[in-house]
Amino acid sequence: MPGSTPTAVVEADDELWQEYQNLTERAYGHRVEDVARLRAYADARVAVRDGRVIGGGLALAVPQFFGGRPVPGACLAGGCIAPEARGSRLWSTLLTERLRPLREQGAVVATAWTSSTGYGHRMGWAAPAQVYSWTVRTDDLRDIADGAGFDIVHDADDQAREQQQELARGWNGPWQRPSWWAAWQQADHPGMTHYRFTLPGHAAGGLLSIAFDRDRAGDRRLVVHDFWAASAEAATAMLGFLGRHHSRIPTVLFQRTALPPVPLLQNHLRRAGAASATSWHPWMLRVLNPAEAVRRRGWPEELDLALPLALRGDHNGPPSPMLLRVTAGTGDLTPHPGARHGLVLTSRQFAHWYAGGYRTPAAALLDGVHGEPRSVAQLVRATTDREPWMSEYF
Repeated sequence: MPGSTPTAVVEADDELWQEYQNLTERAYGHRVEDVARLRAYADARVAVRDGRVIGGGLALAVPQFFGGRPVPGACLAGGCIAPEARGSRLWSTLLTERLRPLREQGAVVATAWTSSTGYGHRMGWAAPAQVYSWTVRTDDLRDIADGAGFDIVHDADDQAREQQQELARGWNGPWQRPSWWAAWQQADHPGMTHYRFTLPGHAAGGLLSIAFDRDRAGDRRLVVHDFWAASAEAATAMLGFLGRHHSRIPTVLFQRTALPPVPLLQNHLRRAGAASATSWHPWMLRVLNPAEAVRRRGWPEELDLALPLALRGDHNGPPSPMLLRVTAGTGDLTPHPGARHGLVLTSRQFAHWYAGGYRTPAAALLDGVHGEPRSVAQLVRATTDREPWMSEYF
């Protein structure tokens, strides 16, 4: 009977990991280079049945910014299951075991890029933002004011990396990029070039990382991997700079994590429909430890909130009454037995809210958050000071 033999999820040695790399080629249809590149920085686990590797993946201990503070996170990468082993709930078991060692190290949130969004939803994972890549003709960027007041410095330095981390604090989700980030990206995208945009006498106003490849027609195109702007003026200067490549490069592609989820590009274009969007599967978030996640994230300094709510687990048990308190930029979530609560959230809804994914009370109510409109409005306001954006693809 298929699946009757017990499956063990174990830490991978070199031999098991080589077998897993071979499996990824069979499962994905191509070689997944990051499986090898990221292993040195990750916890590697594989699922073994009857002496054969049938699944696995990596888990990276990387903090993520929420509310302006780094929250200990577990970022899942390079995962797959053998085609013949799918459909037997192995994904659920493998996910739990991949996260276990990082939870033991203190991770309180988990993030993954996955096309299995429906399955993820059922397991308490949320997709707090839609994800698009954008393509625009380079000629359409030529018309944008070129920001002549900015100095453009080729190549990145320590100051640029510090500026990127400061800008990342303004969103919910970006990595607090580890020391190995730059080398990994350079290996992943050979020829990537970095630019820093500065105004004389000011800190860096913008950071840009680009590379080149070819589109489906074989024409050269410019690919934007990082687009960090501290102001509208910096964003204008950066878009104008990309337009300077028009003589040899017909198109610019902003890859799926390059632009924040705001209409920054569209607002600068003069021609309607100049940019085309491609929808991608989203990044998904799971809050592993709600109380600790609330304590570790940042909160608006002016917020003063005491809100009873209840959290419903993944197995449809009775909701757990809690009290959410936020004051002076700190928050806590504590058990509140016997209290009357006007809000009930599932694990998925809690993660969606935590990332700032509900921009309005109407959005939360339409997503099934159960509660009185006034309580829902109070809850939503607590996390809308920053928008969700995963600026790293892994």
